[in-house]
Amino acid sequence: MIRRALARAYWTVSPWTHRSQPIPPDGTGILVGAPHTSNWDFVLMLAVTWELGLHSRFLGKRSLFAGPMGPLMRALGGIPVDRTNPVGLVDEVVARVRAGERFYLVVTPEGTRGKAEYWKSGFYRIARDTGLPITLGYVDRRTMTAGLGPTLRPSGDVAADMDRIRAFYADKSGIHPQDGTEPRLREEGQHPSV
Repeated sequence: MIRRALARAYWTVSPWTHRSQPIPPDGTGILVGAPHTSNWDFVLMLAVTWELGLHSRFLGKRSLFAGPMGPLMRALGGIPVDRTNPVGLVDEVVARVRAGERFYLVVTPEGTRGKAEYWKSGFYRIARDTGLPITLGYVDRRTMTAGLGPTLRPSGDVAADMDRIRAFYADKSGIHPQDGTEPRLREEGQHPSV
């Protein structure tokens, strides 16, 4: 209730507008946040999920959870990530889902530090291994909108699934467009086991 009120207050004073498509009502899934080119994207996605009343969790580098920021990051739904062991992270999230924990996991498969060749594929592996749907969240500087777009389920054909994701993000521009990375996984064109 408080989070929803805070989100509505944010959208009232923000130059950004929230626009979301309906999402499946099962209360769990992967929310991709892209283009992720600024730390402000975090604030926008929090406001989106809070206004929609979604129980969301997000992945953050372990250093964000150290010191006085730690309790705040955990209260906001953060899960600390050991970047030296990304496979362990996927296994941990899959185990949480299989144990019955229900939440929307917000994942930003590209970083804020600059353009890269590929997106990280953890979001796809988690969705495939748990059967969770992927909802495409977005920030679009050109229209000053942020929200949730379509939801899809991984088909096992990585390239075809990524074609659908690329089509959605083709006209979206991040806060720092020069730092955006085209939605492409290194595993495209390889065996579907990602």
